[in-house]
Amino acid sequence: MITGKQLCDAVISGANSILKNRKYVDDLNIFPVPDGDTGTNMSMTIGAGSEAMADLGDDATAAVVAKTAASAMLRGARGNSGVILSLLFRGFSKGLEGTECADGAQLAQALAIGVDAAYKAVMKPTEGTILTVARVAAEKGAAAAEIDPDPVYVWDAICLGAAEALSTTPELLPVLKKAGVVDAGGQGLCMILDGMMRVFKYGEIVQTQMTAEEKAAETAEFFRSVAAEFDSEINFTYCTEFIVGRDPEIPTDPNDLRLFLETIGDCVVVVDDEEIIKVHVHTEQPGEALTRALQFGALLTVKIENMKEQHRKAAEQNEKNRAAFEAKAEPEKPALEPVEPTEEIGFVAVAAGEGLRALFADLGCAQVVSGGQTMNPSTEDIVAAVLATPAKRVFVLPNNKNILLAAEQAVPLVTDREITVIPTKTIPQGLSAMLAFDPDAEVSDNADAMITAAEGVSTGTVTFAARDSEFGGFKIKEGDTMGLTNGKLEFVGDTPVRTVYKVAKALLSKHTSFITLIYGEGVSEEDANEAMRLIRNKVGDDVEINLVNGGQPVYYFILSVE
Repeated sequence: MITGKQLCDAVISGANSILKNRKYVDDLNIFPVPDGDTGTNMSMTIGAGSEAMADLGDDATAAVVAKTAASAMLRGARGNSGVILSLLFRGFSKGLEGTECADGAQLAQALAIGVDAAYKAVMKPTEGTILTVARVAAEKGAAAAEIDPDPVYVWDAICLGAAEALSTTPELLPVLKKAGVVDAGGQGLCMILDGMMRVFKYGEIVQTQMTAEEKAAETAEFFRSVAAEFDSEINFTYCTEFIVGRDPEIPTDPNDLRLFLETIGDCVVVVDDEEIIKVHVHTEQPGEALTRALQFGALLTVKIENMKEQHRKAAEQNEKNRAAFEAKAEPEKPALEPVEPTEEIGFVAVAAGEGLRALFADLGCAQVVSGGQTMNPSTEDIVAAVLATPAKRVFVLPNNKNILLAAEQAVPLVTDREITVIPTKTIPQGLSAMLAFDPDAEVSDNADAMITAAEGVSTGTVTFAARDSEFGGFKIKEGDTMGLTNGKLEFVGDTPVRTVYKVAKALLSKHTSFITLIYGEGVSEEDANEAMRLIRNKVGDDVEINLVNGGQPVYYFILSVE
């Protein structure tokens, strides 16, 4: 039987296993466009679960461990691969519910529950990916459990099944076969399962060569966006964070806990679901906060830090390194705080670049989550932004296909307001959706109109190759300029200005009436105007062209054609 302590160690071991091999998994990505790499996203996701294990006692049951890990991973999930991974572990939470120790049959069944949830979460499941690897692993585990329910025997079958499925991914996805690689997400899952096996079979946790500080920098921590940063003026000394395991027999309202915490501190964040309550507060009385929390259930994790001491040390270090880092320093971001839903409708968008963030704010977005292609925000980041939006119904625009799943997972985590995810996959789609909103229309009608508007936009992008690759019939060198039309690679090797002109020509039709040209960081105003001049000469005066300084990273140009 697998005890709670063994399962706890297994989560940590699985997280360490992929953390050690993160770059290897990242490098399996075959698409040359810079992105939020699979290994990094999966590592940060299970890293959140690993962090949640740190304060669990050795007597925690398998059910408690599974719930704690799943809840932390769901909130820390980043990118599609991270969300799928969190859903697999969500299966353990459901499958091991009420279980003190688990046998092999229960582990296999729990994994199967997670696989089913992951397939349902993906609109068009693709075989040859992490989904295939997880499904075959669960099937092999179930078959082994019928022969012998010993958990080591079953988990060994799960690992072998995953490895077998991983080896078939190039046959299922020709693009993998052509590149000579296996699926990155599937490889990451195999590493996690193998890391867990080390605990089940040998009682050993996979170790990393990183220091605690380096590991902390690589993994997602609780309230990463909501509470990790604080204002330079510190009103209260102790940053107190904890998780309460909800007791179904205690009919208390988490909002009561939030109201109490507001009387003893500030920067209060209370996020709850049916299983846990996660809390962050700055206070002078952390003991009082913990004592009141016990009225809502058992404390699962606790972290208390002296912010004044941290601030003093950080100030000293910053002064030492000021000359070296001053040019690269980013402005401090204000912490997000939950607000009451007093308005009817609100909006949250995801975008990177000051110009784009300002543009979405001008269109009515109460919160713009910093993120995009290479920096996928977590589910928790999106939840925090929703809670900081003073509206009963919040429309969320992820504006990137790799963020869509994370946004959808935020829906059940917010209980005091309703979330509608508009499935925008690009910045132009998000802008068009916002422009289609009619404040006088019904909510359902607005959702339909926003989706329809997003679907009617063609998106062009100009970026650079993140790696050497052979893709789409092109031989690509790292750093080459690339032009894409609606996600399809079309042009390689020219200047950004000439490339965006080619992209525009490819997207134009006789029905085109409006073009928005958004230029990013590193593109001069002169080059941006030259690009607009070339496009205008092509389309004439009948098509309206709008030039926007988006300031976005990664993309030299983003082009919207309507």
